[in-house]
Amino acid sequence: MTTTETRTESRHESKTRILQAALQVIRSKGYSATRIEDVCEAAGLTKGSFFHHFSTKEQLALASADYWSEVTSALFAGAPYHAPADPLERVLAYVDFRKSLLRGELPEFTFLIGTMTQEVYGTHPAIRGACNASICGHASTLVPDIEAAMQKYGVQGDWTAESLALFTQVALQGAFILAKAKNEIGPAIEAVDHLRRYIQLLFHHPIPEKETL
Repeated sequence: MTTTETRTESRHESKTRILQAALQVIRSKGYSATRIEDVCEAAGLTKGSFFHHFSTKEQLALASADYWSEVTSALFAGAPYHAPADPLERVLAYVDFRKSLLRGELPEFTFLIGTMTQEVYGTHPAIRGACNASICGHASTLVPDIEAAMQKYGVQGDWTAESLALFTQVALQGAFILAKAKNEIGPAIEAVDHLRRYIQLLFHHPIPEKETL
């Protein structure tokens, strides 16, 4: 390996460490309270390394939103909720999977995108746009299963598969906010259970709730 290749690999590794640290720190402290020094300390790197990759904290936030989408997309793509043959069961299994992620301390299961959106929607339009793209992009992965379930169960109404997919994200983000407000995980779990019941009622399909994961 040449010296240039070694440096390139080192820069890539340090950038990834910074992004991983940003996810941790922003989810714990919020975007506004996060300092570049905090991210560098969490990454175990110098400010010189930070500024080699990012010019500003906003640039870091934009890159963090993209990195978050990349990491979570891989997680959800390989998740078990895709396995059921019935499309409605796949949608419900998605909700069950999201419930299974509600564990550990609050920053460990709350979403970077939701945390940043609440703070910066009116002051940092570029970050807001990146967060919107991430939320809508993830919601769009649910649309084919919802459409298939609507067709299979003959469900029609003044709503669309796209609107229900987005509503799942509304309910989940609201559950995270409630958990933060009460400083406990229980209310979030109950909120996700209600989301599951709501979807069942929409499809007139009272599938029994699964055991808590």
